[in-house]
Amino acid sequence: MSTQIGNLMLIYAKKALLGSRLESNLRVEIEGTRISGLQFAADAQPEDICVDLLLPALGNLHSHSFQRAMAGRTEFRAAGKESFWTWRKLMYQFLNLMTPEQIQSVAALAFMEMQEAGYASVGEFHYVHHQPGGQPYEDRAELSRRICAAADQTGIGLTLLPVLYTYGGVAQEKLTGGQMRFGNDVESYLRLQDECRRLLPHMDSILGTAPHSLRATTPEDLNGLLGHCKAGPFHMHIAEQLEEVAQVKDAFGQRPVDWLLNNVNVTERWCLIHATHMTHNETKALARSGAVAGLCPITEANLGDGIFDGATYVDAGGAFGVGSDSNVRISLPEELRTLEYSQRLRDMARNVMVSGEVSVGLSLYTGAARGGAQALGRDAGKIEVGKLADLVAIDCSHTTLSTLHDNHLLDGFCFSAPDGLVSELWSAGRHVVRDGRHVARDRIVPAYEVAMATLIA
Repeated sequence: MSTQIGNLMLIYAKKALLGSRLESNLRVEIEGTRISGLQFAADAQPEDICVDLLLPALGNLHSHSFQRAMAGRTEFRAAGKESFWTWRKLMYQFLNLMTPEQIQSVAALAFMEMQEAGYASVGEFHYVHHQPGGQPYEDRAELSRRICAAADQTGIGLTLLPVLYTYGGVAQEKLTGGQMRFGNDVESYLRLQDECRRLLPHMDSILGTAPHSLRATTPEDLNGLLGHCKAGPFHMHIAEQLEEVAQVKDAFGQRPVDWLLNNVNVTERWCLIHATHMTHNETKALARSGAVAGLCPITEANLGDGIFDGATYVDAGGAFGVGSDSNVRISLPEELRTLEYSQRLRDMARNVMVSGEVSVGLSLYTGAARGGAQALGRDAGKIEVGKLADLVAIDCSHTTLSTLHDNHLLDGFCFSAPDGLVSELWSAGRHVVRDGRHVARDRIVPAYEVAMATLIA
């Protein structure tokens, strides 16, 4: 249980990750939302929250929280070949049944599970805006309001990314079926974004911009959006599927990443989600742009998307982060583990997703911490005075970690440890996970179970 003296909270860490090294006996002061002081070679004091291993908490840079309700419900083999596209049809059918209340309850559960897994913040790539059939709610921002309410319930740091989704394909096909709930043109989208700005639940919340993909918008609309939205995170799906790459190349004359880098000023505020199917030159060019590659290894594996070329990208100095995307499984260490193991399976080699001679777990974790903070526009990703107090404590008493030397602890956490080793978590100083359990779990889980019982019925 946290002890707070006035507006000051004090953490004593037996070990803490500062930059790329583990520091022993560190005392961390949190004032409000930020780290206000670090005391080195310190002794624990009676008022301190004592932890084994303190890390900068990662940001989950890509989530569709409503899809948490589908977890475990799409793994039945139907007739014919299953793919991302057949899964998408099921997702649209499922989505068409969800009410605003159910969307909020599912989002709250997903956000809570993210925090218990070690994520302090989330980029919610929010494209469900309207009623089934496409009719706007009386409050056009009704469903964005529900996402913000779920973030408020859980205390998670929120980067809200309302999505512009105008067309059903690169030929500017009309939206049909489940897509009808997504639709906005640029003008109505900008009105929605203005309303979202007033809904943000915390002082550390951030509003970003998210054209869904080159399939769902046009070059003209993309440029129009960039003209209006000149600050804040800018996220976009790109090159997730081979069929998508082929469609864009047929329509635009270039592969998706090539076209984007050649026609748009892609900078550090961009996060390109998946970027799975790139040529060698595209991969290096994306790394040079300064944008973040938003990787979702568990979802990409679940959907059979393919494997991101992490070795080339990291060698070229590219920034990356991880996200839980479909939320079929929310596990921070497994996200990092799946990213590295996919590289090993493709290359038939070990210790691939690193540049130079370094611990793979340390490199993956610190890289994802930096990239996630950049992608979410969040002043976090390090244990440093002045940074947001996005912090996670790991219980090192478990046998997978208890005998490891300091220089192997991050390897053990990423590759050997089970889920459930997060003991404490702070989202911008909000101490929301205590002794491994979210403080609002007893309210969130029953609400989710009621929502799902109604939805399934």
